[in-house]
Amino acid sequence: MSAEELTCQEVVEILNDYLEGVIAPDDRLRLEEHLMICEGCRNSLAQLETTMRLTGGLTEETVPAEVMAPLLEAFRGWRRE
Repeated sequence: MSAEELTCQEVVEILNDYLEGVIAPDDRLRLEEHLMICEGCRNSLAQLETTMRLTGGLTEETVPAEVMAPLLEAFRGWRRE
């Protein structure tokens, strides 16, 4: 990443790495500076933290079959563009 301020798009792209503690110290500092001034990115971070907390304990065995089947079908048809 460059030395200038991060954009919101760049922040969103590295939030997972930030939460997993795998970004460079300089990038961490830039991200945290951005979070101090950007409510939207703070909200994105909070949503990601909540999602990770709520889904972190899920395993294939804990998802009921009636929920798993539609999920698998949805992902079979999903294409990343």
